[in-house]
Amino acid sequence: MIRLFVPQPLTADAAVMPTLDQSRYLSQVMRLKIGDSLLVFNGVDGEWRCVIAEVLKKGVVLRAEEAVRPQAMGPDLQLLISVVKKSALEFAVEKAVELGVRRISLVVTQHTQTQYVRMDRLDAIAIEAAEQTGRLDVPMIDEPVKLGALLDDREPDRRLMFCDETGGAPAFTALTAAGPGPWAVLIGPEGGFAPEERERLRALPFTTAASLGPRILRADTAAIAALTLWQAALGDWDR
Repeated sequence: MIRLFVPQPLTADAAVMPTLDQSRYLSQVMRLKIGDSLLVFNGVDGEWRCVIAEVLKKGVVLRAEEAVRPQAMGPDLQLLISVVKKSALEFAVEKAVELGVRRISLVVTQHTQTQYVRMDRLDAIAIEAAEQTGRLDVPMIDEPVKLGALLDDREPDRRLMFCDETGGAPAFTALTAAGPGPWAVLIGPEGGFAPEERERLRALPFTTAASLGPRILRADTAAIAALTLWQAALGDWDR
């Protein structure tokens, strides 16, 4: 069944107004008609079955019929990824949402080359990925921040998986030994981390330096590999 994310409250008999693009998708692409059903979520009120109540020239009006799933959140996992080329960054964001991250933060390191990021495009990719994967929330995506500022302002109880291309303990082993809790996974830029960045990261008491194997991975590949290993070691795949 079709799923849509909307930012509006969802309660019994509530009128829901999709965006113009969503309305066109429902009426012109999927050819839904009055009385047809779809699933809607907003990240707060769970998932609701809605029906097409009206089809207007300027959009579609939905009516919330019944709650079908209560609101639930995935593991408290954050992806910190250096700003990389557009295609790689968009791919990493899409797969991070599919793999269950709760938040994505963009990082500027000393070797970061790409600076401009279309945040609206990344938000749209995250929404579409959440709709397709069946999750009930859409991760927040933070504007790019310098690595030093991000570390200075970190949450005190959040552990950091530092994916260091120069080596570290095998990721699965290191994660299992560190244990559960709020985590962040840090992925560097194409040129890797600068020596002083690596030194600071390794000196932090909350850092778990981990290796993703003997090969140098692209940033988007590294993000998928690291998140997969984290999910396998500490995530919600057993549910």
